[in-house]
Amino acid sequence: MPKRDSKGRRTKRGSTAGDDLALRELLRVPGGEPMDLAAYDTRETPAGPHDKPTGLAAMTDLATPLADLQERLWAASTAGDRRRVLLVLQGMDTSGKGGTVKHVIGLFNPSGCRIHAFKAPTPKELGHPFLWRIKRALPQAGELGIFDRSHYEDVLIARVRALAPAAEIERRYDEINRFEKSLTGDGVTVIKCFLHISYDEQRDRLLKRLDRPDKHWKFHVSDIDDRALWPAYQRAYELALERCSTPHAPWYLVPADRKWYRNWAVSRLLLEHLSELDPRYPKADFDVEEARRRLLEQ
Repeated sequence: MPKRDSKGRRTKRGSTAGDDLALRELLRVPGGEPMDLAAYDTRETPAGPHDKPTGLAAMTDLATPLADLQERLWAASTAGDRRRVLLVLQGMDTSGKGGTVKHVIGLFNPSGCRIHAFKAPTPKELGHPFLWRIKRALPQAGELGIFDRSHYEDVLIARVRALAPAAEIERRYDEINRFEKSLTGDGVTVIKCFLHISYDEQRDRLLKRLDRPDKHWKFHVSDIDDRALWPAYQRAYELALERCSTPHAPWYLVPADRKWYRNWAVSRLLLEHLSELDPRYPKADFDVEEARRRLLEQ
């Protein structure tokens, strides 16, 4: 477990991007313990590069090993390996879910990725259990799946906006835990990242969207209304992290005020998990030398 100070905050570690320290051990949310998001610095850079130029260079360094591991995972699936990866991105508006998809997933071959951005449920989706639409978007064998928002919306906005009875929301935590345990039992590596930004940083990002006509499409007046509910949303996230950070599918709290660090941290988490999977290219199911001989004769 990460070292923390007297207030429960992660202590600063003097490591760099090249260290062997597992980032997931520093960012992992313990689970089952009271959670205070205010105790986590949204601008810290644990176990990583400490400035933007170094962070961008570190991202470049991650590109080749990540692409190699993804190709091996995809190749292994052609020989029956059912393993796949699901990256779940959650966070307040402007925390960088879309930006993470753009910058991190850009390191991978898109043909092996399955990206789904969850919006408000449609009338058809509302006619089914809340996990129904989630199950339809899961990655297939060999794929890297990315959820921009996820099933956690049903215990986040649903709690804050009272979109479901309180008793129903309480039941959903256990249902989510059972669902994620079933995924890991079926070969899915679940990587859940909470992109943690500050109240002031969100305001600055929203103002920048208003300053740029090409970003107006990303702004919604409802974003201002949601800011008035910031404490309620923070409490909803705290409960989700407390109750649903489990040994089989832990949450990782990623400081997200610094966009370059957020991108590096999520990329590094993916690298650590994919390296642990260590997918292998399948062995040839044909006589390689015979195939070579036939080609040379032509």
